[in-house]
Amino acid sequence: MSSDRGASGNNLALRLCERINREGPISFHDWMEAALYDEHEGYYCRPDLVRQGRSGDYRTAPETSALFAATFANYFAKSFFEFGAPRQWNIVEAGAGSGQFARGVLTTLQTCFPKVFDATRYLIDEVSRETRAKAGMYLEQFSDHVEFRRLCEITEPLGDAIIFSNELIDAFPVHRVIRRGDTLRELCVGINETADFAWVECELNSRAADYCKRINLRLAEGQVYEINLAAEQFVSGAASLLKRGLLITVDYGASRRELINRVEGTLRAFRKHQFVDDVLADPGAHDLTTTVDWTQMQEAGALYGLEQLRFERLDQFLLNEGLLEGLATMINQLGKPADVVNLHLGAREMIRPDGLAASFQVLVQRKTS
Repeated sequence: MSSDRGASGNNLALRLCERINREGPISFHDWMEAALYDEHEGYYCRPDLVRQGRSGDYRTAPETSALFAATFANYFAKSFFEFGAPRQWNIVEAGAGSGQFARGVLTTLQTCFPKVFDATRYLIDEVSRETRAKAGMYLEQFSDHVEFRRLCEITEPLGDAIIFSNELIDAFPVHRVIRRGDTLRELCVGINETADFAWVECELNSRAADYCKRINLRLAEGQVYEINLAAEQFVSGAASLLKRGLLITVDYGASRRELINRVEGTLRAFRKHQFVDDVLADPGAHDLTTTVDWTQMQEAGALYGLEQLRFERLDQFLLNEGLLEGLATMINQLGKPADVVNLHLGAREMIRPDGLAASFQVLVQRKTS
């Protein structure tokens, strides 16, 4: 496999190549799952990569502004009292990364809502062993309140809880569907004559086919559409764990109607804050993402017993939940002028119409019994 598509020095690429040679073309779902989550060389599991921040590949809200976590902590605390102030409750963060959001939430609860803090058990679901270790050290001061557990391994109901995720659903592996004549085909990954990864059209996966039929998917000739079956599984799993509580999803997405109008789909790859031209190049070396189908998330919630409580743009949610009041409080607590300036800059990204938060949405779904 030639070096321009990532074989040279890339063991994951070589292992994927060997699998394709052995089994034939594989679904993009399986390829993306390996590229992002392979235990040793997947993008989110590699200890040698800097993924977030200026020196990484993308920015997320928690490291852009401390007000993101603080504002959500206020919302969590309000929800706690709406639940009747239970003796113990759970905040579950799926895809917690470095623990920056968790630390911001727990710090705010400890400082401003000690009763809520005392009742809180904070569960972190993070796929990467290395990242879990780093987050554990980062959250050491809250070790009495923090546990690391995979959601898929929890069998008992959580009782009163909030399950929160930020930029998680967009990183779930997807199936890619393309219209050819009167049929839908699946875009799989094979190897071409120059030994590079290449798109190959295959028979549509049965589960993906069932989903296409269920939503009555109609595409134009040659049009591509991504199917995120894992998103529904996530909602189903969360609903089964909640006895009473909220599922809060923060991500960038669009309605199904909007997504169907995109001819080439929404799959993209990022490296150093730039688009990667070839998404099949260097598996494990860059981020892969697709736009969340909010219609799918809403339908899945209704199917599994969740009531939609709120759906709005992230910047509006943060403003409605007191970000500006939090900004004033934090400014009074800061001593260095440089820290005040940085706090203001981060706050602008959270509230400006063209800022970071304006590109994201918040879906809050509730289970009452």
